[in-house]
Amino acid sequence: MSLTDTQHAILALIAERIEAEGMPPSQAEIARAFGFRGVRAAQYHLEALEAAGAIERIPGRARGIRVLRAPPPPQRALALAADDAALHLPVLGRVAAGAPIGAGNDGLEAEELLILDRVLFSPAPDYLLKVQGDSMREEGIFDGDLIGVHRTADARSGQIVVARIDDEITVKLLKVGRDRIRLLPRNPDYAPIDVRPDQEFAIEGLYCGLVRPHR
Repeated sequence: MSLTDTQHAILALIAERIEAEGMPPSQAEIARAFGFRGVRAAQYHLEALEAAGAIERIPGRARGIRVLRAPPPPQRALALAADDAALHLPVLGRVAAGAPIGAGNDGLEAEELLILDRVLFSPAPDYLLKVQGDSMREEGIFDGDLIGVHRTADARSGQIVVARIDDEITVKLLKVGRDRIRLLPRNPDYAPIDVRPDQEFAIEGLYCGLVRPHR
């Protein structure tokens, strides 16, 4: 099981604290060090480290962590982790760049948490979604990309949005007319989506940039 850059950096922090102070950091200290909103994210990464065989957690001890494997973490990840301007973004699921798919994000646990440069996005995103499909390829958004989403219910015509139609979610170009709302693909192989009056419609957020995982 491979580790993410965030998990490499957490592993390095644990090893450093054990060497310097004789005990590992608490989950709350890990959360503060990496800008997590709560200890649940720290717990998620500790579980991943244990599953990968990098650490052992001792039941019944608040700081019961033993390092089993501590490879040198990527230097870029360490630099970002220590940078107050870095973004710590959870990957919350997937979004369709094609026909909408049922992929609402309310209440989802993060699949992964990435540390990214703030300069990649404008405005700053609140979370990432993995793109499925190629309907937005003329905007440079491809299948498998991770798009940043700035959480907001407000958007202007002409902006790329993540929108919810009934219980399904998609990323499209928003066009607001006098009598209708359209969600436009940026690929001629796909038809526009006209939002009907009887459908529940909401803007989930604004697209604000992307990262492309290595393939």
